[in-house]
Amino acid sequence: MCNYRPAAAGRCTPLHPASLCTDPMPDYRKTSAALAKLTPLQYQVTQEGATERPFTNEFNAHHEAGLYVDIVSGEPLFTSLAKFPSHCGWPSFTHPVDAGNVVEKTDTSFGMTRTEVRSKHADSHLGHVFDDGPRESGGLRYCINSASLRFVPLADLEKQGYGAYLGLFEHEAQQS
Repeated sequence: MCNYRPAAAGRCTPLHPASLCTDPMPDYRKTSAALAKLTPLQYQVTQEGATERPFTNEFNAHHEAGLYVDIVSGEPLFTSLAKFPSHCGWPSFTHPVDAGNVVEKTDTSFGMTRTEVRSKHADSHLGHVFDDGPRESGGLRYCINSASLRFVPLADLEKQGYGAYLGLFEHEAQQS
């Protein structure tokens, strides 16, 4: 598993040495069982490209430390370390935790051109990415629907199979 952070012009570079990137890729898939567990809103957002209402969603004002994963497949998408208050009504992140788990596509719906963000393995609609994020963090704002996410608290990362991501939080604590 490799972790990434943004570099210049939206490119990503490894956060940790290559020696830490030897874990085999987990099997993140969209299954009928996972889809059956979704609420109607989660299904509409992830499978039909809907957008939840701003300011009333689960993770907009959420501040707990941890990892945000795809509600369908569990693939890691964003950390609380990359979350920032954009005041747009949806959770916003400066960068994905692993650039390989996020796919960007051109979206020309509603008479405008935007960049849609989808999870790579489950092909879940997540939201959109814009270039109006914090400049000091690369300038991107990943505006993500809470309905497309499941939150894994820092204390539960190991127990839920995301222990490899603990190092990100330890690294941040050392920098503080």
